[in-house]
Amino acid sequence: MRAAVVNSFGGPEVVEIVDTEVPEPSAGEVRIKVAAAALNPCDVAARSGAYGGAGQRIGLGWDVAGTIDAVGEGSDWNVGDKVVALFFGLIKRLGTHAEYVVVPADSVAGAPKTLDSTHAATLPLNTLTALQALELLELTEGQSLLVTGAAGAVGAYAVQLAVRRGIVVTGLAREGDAEFVRSLGAAHATSGEPKSFDAVLDAAVLGERALAWVRDGGAYVGLLPPLLPAAERGVRTSAIEVNADGASLAELVRLADEGALTPRVAGTYALEEAAKAHARFAEGGVRGRLVLLP
Repeated sequence: MRAAVVNSFGGPEVVEIVDTEVPEPSAGEVRIKVAAAALNPCDVAARSGAYGGAGQRIGLGWDVAGTIDAVGEGSDWNVGDKVVALFFGLIKRLGTHAEYVVVPADSVAGAPKTLDSTHAATLPLNTLTALQALELLELTEGQSLLVTGAAGAVGAYAVQLAVRRGIVVTGLAREGDAEFVRSLGAAHATSGEPKSFDAVLDAAVLGERALAWVRDGGAYVGLLPPLLPAAERGVRTSAIEVNADGASLAELVRLADEGALTPRVAGTYALEEAAKAHARFAEGGVRGRLVLLP
């Protein structure tokens, strides 16, 4: 089968398409024939060497939508099931940017019924990150939340999920994205310096700047543990390390089918064009996710 990997670190040009053996599932695993797989910032980080692993082949891809075509012992899934999954792993020999991928069975959820595979592939990593970040904040109905990067993939989902919980959301985004952020349900959208909030979900990774917008004794959640700002003024700070939770993903899929979550595809590329997709991502200005199609 074909798979996108890196054998050395660098820019988009280091992404290679290689021929490799089709992986076999062990006990508690399933193999998915990939229909679509999103490109995420974590793939850029792996390609650039941010996670380490020098001197070894590193497979790319965390998100997947496709069809189960083999199951290991102890799995409740069946061959032919349409699914989505998050394949967690900072350094792995094969990722979801491939024709087939083996993942833990408990990371899998049934695919959305109302979305095609391309849009479904944008759900797992970003919705789970948004959900788990909100859970870390421990906000209650009526409290105020600022979401930075509210027009981005994680930020937009965070706005929609927080609004469903009765949280009063302000989205920080570029002026041109204000209407979109309000369409997600945010009470306010701003491109300036926001006021004090009960909590900040820092999807834009602004760090100390965003921490300053949290009221004394509030809460801050970031997306990158190494860049977590030091706590101050009694503010509780934490950073999300996403968990590949199939049960939570199934609930998020249900919300997507209800129209409560808005997947966005910025463009599609054939698997062989993975390097081109990385180059497009590097240009910036991408709204939604780029998706690879084997």
